[in-house]
Amino acid sequence: MTGHLVKRSFTLAGHRTSVALEPEFWAVLDAEAARRGEPLLRLIATTDAARDDPALPLASALRVLALRVVGRG
Repeated sequence: MTGHLVKRSFTLAGHRTSVALEPEFWAVLDAEAARRGEPLLRLIATTDAARDDPALPLASALRVLALRVVGRG
């Protein structure tokens, strides 16, 4: 991994927020959204809404999603 974070900002549930992830995670999430035929924002919003624990950072939930995507090959 390159070690630097890329920050992206968007609006979720009517609130402005931002998430900083490594470029490799963004690449997996972008590819997964394209595979599903949906915008990245919808993938992020779905992941946000599905968190069992709202205290869990969205960035962590997105990293876990990316790892699951890579794991299924």
